[in-house]
Amino acid sequence: MNEGTFTALRSQLQEAATAFADGPDALEGILLGIVDDVDRAVREPLEIFPVCHHSPASALAMARRLREKQPKVVYLELCEDMAPLLTELRNCRLPVAVQAFATEVDGFPAEWAPLSVVAPITEASAEYQAIAYALDTPGVELVLVDRSSDHVFQWQETKDESAGPADPDAPPAEEEAALHGDAVGVEIGDLRPRFAELEEHLLRHGRVRHWSEWWHQYVELPLGDSDHDTYRQVMLLIGSLFRRLAPGDPHRVRVDEDRERYMWTRMRRHLAATGTDPADALYVCGAFHAASRVEEFGVHGADTFEISPPSATKWQHGLIPSSHAAIEAQFGLAAGSVSIAATQWTKNLKRTRVKPYRLAGQAGTKTPKKAAKTAPASVPVRAEEAAASDRLTGFLRRPPVLDRLDEAELLGWSVEIVRAARRNGYLASTADAIAVFETSILLAGMRDRAKPTPYDFQDAAVTCIEKDTVPGRRDVRRLVEIMLGGDRIGQVGYDALPPLARDVHDRLAPLNLKLQQRGVQRALLDMASRPELEQCSDVLWMLRYLMPHGAARPIMGERRLGERSIQESWDLALGTHQRALIELGYEGVSIEQVLEQRLRRTAYGPQATTATVLQAVEDATLYLGSRRLAEELGRHALEVLATERSVDGAPEVLRRVRGLLAYYRTSEPSLPAWIESFVKTGYAHYCTLLPTAFTDDDASVRQVAAMLGFLFSMESLALSLGCDRNQLELAVAQSHPEDPAKTALLWAAKTQLGHLSRADLRARCDELLGNPLVVPAYPRYLSGFLHALEPVPGLAAFVVEAVSNAFARLPDPVLLPWLPTLITSLRSGGADLAPLLIREAGRVFPGRLADLDTWVPPWRAAPAPAARPALGRSAGPRGLPLLAAHPATCDAVANLLGCDDPWQTTAPAPSGAALLTRHPRTAEALGALLATP
Repeated sequence: MNEGTFTALRSQLQEAATAFADGPDALEGILLGIVDDVDRAVREPLEIFPVCHHSPASALAMARRLREKQPKVVYLELCEDMAPLLTELRNCRLPVAVQAFATEVDGFPAEWAPLSVVAPITEASAEYQAIAYALDTPGVELVLVDRSSDHVFQWQETKDESAGPADPDAPPAEEEAALHGDAVGVEIGDLRPRFAELEEHLLRHGRVRHWSEWWHQYVELPLGDSDHDTYRQVMLLIGSLFRRLAPGDPHRVRVDEDRERYMWTRMRRHLAATGTDPADALYVCGAFHAASRVEEFGVHGADTFEISPPSATKWQHGLIPSSHAAIEAQFGLAAGSVSIAATQWTKNLKRTRVKPYRLAGQAGTKTPKKAAKTAPASVPVRAEEAAASDRLTGFLRRPPVLDRLDEAELLGWSVEIVRAARRNGYLASTADAIAVFETSILLAGMRDRAKPTPYDFQDAAVTCIEKDTVPGRRDVRRLVEIMLGGDRIGQVGYDALPPLARDVHDRLAPLNLKLQQRGVQRALLDMASRPELEQCSDVLWMLRYLMPHGAARPIMGERRLGERSIQESWDLALGTHQRALIELGYEGVSIEQVLEQRLRRTAYGPQATTATVLQAVEDATLYLGSRRLAEELGRHALEVLATERSVDGAPEVLRRVRGLLAYYRTSEPSLPAWIESFVKTGYAHYCTLLPTAFTDDDASVRQVAAMLGFLFSMESLALSLGCDRNQLELAVAQSHPEDPAKTALLWAAKTQLGHLSRADLRARCDELLGNPLVVPAYPRYLSGFLHALEPVPGLAAFVVEAVSNAFARLPDPVLLPWLPTLITSLRSGGADLAPLLIREAGRVFPGRLADLDTWVPPWRAAPAPAARPALGRSAGPRGLPLLAAHPATCDAVANLLGCDDPWQTTAPAPSGAALLTRHPRTAEALGALLATP
């Protein structure tokens, strides 16, 4: 190539800049600078092949150029640490994404974890053509030269990636759009204006709605049939234009230039190490980076860039399923644009008869029975022998090619969209098909197009069919996208899965289900007839814990401490959630290992509470059956409890400890040492916090009731382990609450301890009802009594009595305004204790309405006089003949007490009976006490 290749173009642009800008100025510098960028790139000894991400025109030009040039080395703009995964693409059905994943970070902020980088690959992309050519052609080396996944985050200021803006007209994201999760996307061939005014100008004058439509109309279609030199120079021109008009964001500009320095440094080092001739290599990169102006540009550029060492973060790599919708959502493309590009790719192959490259054994690709007629491959020529001419001038001056209207294709689209609309609930008819056909042609004419594009047809279908309502789940815009290509969803093959995912599939093989298939499948497990399914059940319960909701959902059967179902039914969607299963493989080699790591991470996390640690203990016992791990986490729960200074988690702690105690008492010969220590420490801990909790406004009634529940329900075990009951009595004596609900709770605690009798408690409630100033607060006292059923369930009858007395004594003018407060207090404060109260009320109140008139509440009924047995001497001792007949028991008790009195042959009247006869008042008082309800 000589120096005067673009001389004519420079002269024309200089004249145009002078005419439009009234003299040579900044516009001239931009226009001439663009030509300089193109000239510099085409002069480079190492051929630069500029591409656009998921562009059918780029893929077609790449396939054609690879067959002509047949390079020995292909340099590809992709994270260099992803190279080992590319060979596994042949085991997958495209589209898929190459992923780098890190659960634990070292060298990055902790809040960034987990780190994830994805690079999606579709068949209609230039990078896939290059990968397939390099992997299946003997003697060809594929070298990835872009920054590593670790450097992606090293060069970021915050954990976000500046993807293009989402289309405001796009429909809501569906499940397929979330296949990449929140991963950072690495886009090969990022080519989009970064100057908002420029993009707006292009969209307005191009009469299109979004960038994807502009690119399809003004770049894809013109370059679809162009030769290599024209394609290359036009793409370099676009990349240089967008680069020179990009806003000066310092961080983004620095990252772009560092990426270019990184790639050229890697390529020069590889050329020097292998001795490869630059003419035998091909550099595939985005058109934006092809027009680079850094000093390190080219094989003879400056070698001053220092590549920083990677951090200590351990990265895992794998392939995850992708979809057209996921790619569009990841990079801010218009909905349906990738599907339309895939359809355009198929049309280009049929029209040009270019044979694309596909990996041998690639799943999901159709190999034609008869090879397509292709133009004979050119003999490889060296770059310096192929003197390219100026193709830009002719391309820029050429008027747009007006494709004639393909009426058959447009008519077929119109009929298919009406049929799809009917299936989705629209009242569409043949007249609507005709209207869509004519409106598509009308819109294309209004937008200066001879042939309607898929986007024109989409607008026409929305206008003519959807109108103002959407009767079904999908709108017409989405139906058009499905009809024109659909959302293709990729799949990672079994051989490309990580060891954990393969192990899961192997262990679930007895279910005889196609687990890699997308959708929900029903699994029926009858462990009684097929004991081998118990292992499948264990795997499914662990997957339910580890994977997102819906991946493994139990329909019948449950797993609780000490209980296992003999029959289970599951809805499985492992194929739909394949990405989540693959990412589990980055954390370990088995689901048991991953589950144990998750439990440890939860228990030892900075936000872990006693309740969360006890939950981890329960999960370790429930899913892993690991007593070792349960004891380790239990000891940690003891340490966490000792450091807590609040009672926020007391209800959850009480529930967890009760469940674990019940389990160990029924399944273990003795309680584990950690739970005994936990009960002992918890008893002293809650006794210490009890007086403060009664007066603390931040401590709710439910939390204080849970503390008392722990103290009262664990009291017998705590006392047997050496605790002192005086701690609890002193804590209750030091409590002086002011809140009515907590006051009632304190009264219940004193009743349980024996410091307050039922009669005194009843008298206090009567006093509250008799005081007009306290009546409005009476529902709050009832709320406290209701919460008291947790530590003192024996008060259920008294709570029923207190509520009944309120309804019986309060007049309607006081009761009716008072009822809403009562209902809200009971519902918000003790909804879980209401069943106990209702059950007690059902026992006390009559079961029939007719019995209500004659019914007398038991707390108002007069106690029946206790029948006193005759205690006279004539009654005679009842038990003495039995004791005389079997004296061994009395002898043993006598020896224990140190008594050596001999047996009497004739038993006289017992002295105790004579004492009761002379002083009967003691027996009468005891009888009256026992007869009191």
